Amino acid sequence: MNMQEMRAAKIGKVTCPCCGYEFDIQETTDEYEAFLHKFDAVKTTDDCYTPDNIYDVVADWVAEEYGLNRDNFVRPFFPGGDYIRHEYKPDSVVVDNPPYSILSEIINYYTKRKISYFLFAPAMTCFSNAATDGGAVLTCNAVITYENKATVPTAFVTSLEPEGVVARTVTELFRRVKEANNENLKAMKADLPKYSYPDHVITAAIMHRWCKYGVEFTLKKEDCVKIDALDMQKAQGKAIFGKGFLLSDRAAAERAAAERAAAERAAAERAAA
Repeated sequence: MNMQEMRAAKIGKVTCPCCGYEFDIQETTDEYEAFLHKFDAVKTTDDCYTPDNIYDVVADWVAEEYGLNRDNFVRPFFPGGDYIRHEYKPDSVVVDNPPYSILSEIINYYTKRKISYFLFAPAMTCFSNAATDGGAVLTCNAVITYENKATVPTAFVTSLEPEGVVARTVTELFRRVKEANNENLKAMKADLPKYSYPDHVITAAIMHRWCKYGVEFTLKKEDCVKIDALDMQKAQGKAIFGKGFLLSDRAAAERAAAERAAAERAAAERAAA
């Protein structure tokens, strides 16, 4: 079963793409969608398109730093674009994210034709292109998560620096890009419903958390029955991810005690930190 078929599945069995384990799926949930996204193919930097807010903070910084008009900025590296056939005016400045696989070729083209540029570049190998091809390196190492989920440590190469400058740090640009990228990461997070389960319900996630804090707990067969969802979840078409157990009064009391112990130890760790 491929990913599309797995996403479409409502009832039946599916096979995990990483381990081959076969399991039941009762309905498509937000949690299950998040699980499937882990196996989505991540494209290379040549397939990336820069998020608008990332481009804006970079373009604004370039305009401020070099006293330029953003109206003169051009972006020839769009899907299907051809930077060689692009019409460049005398005052054009290329501020864009080019395909990294041909970055050296691009820099050489602009240098020979005296076209001003400010280009995104791979942070770890930026010296191999700009320093030898006529541009200056702006070291930044700002991690950018692109719209296709590719995460790339990024620097910049430019022809706008004063003659003789080979490389310099740009701390303010780093700060702005980092803030914009953090905004994007928050928006990318799935808006999943969060449930506060009563003492008479226990899930694997709850017991996993107790392990982290060294809380011992044993659940016996006579004290529980397996359940798929709470009533409120069923009304919303949701379920307990991985199922759970409905507990007896005795087991519920032990669960509450374990939860208190875990909370106390978590608070102690935070205080120590």
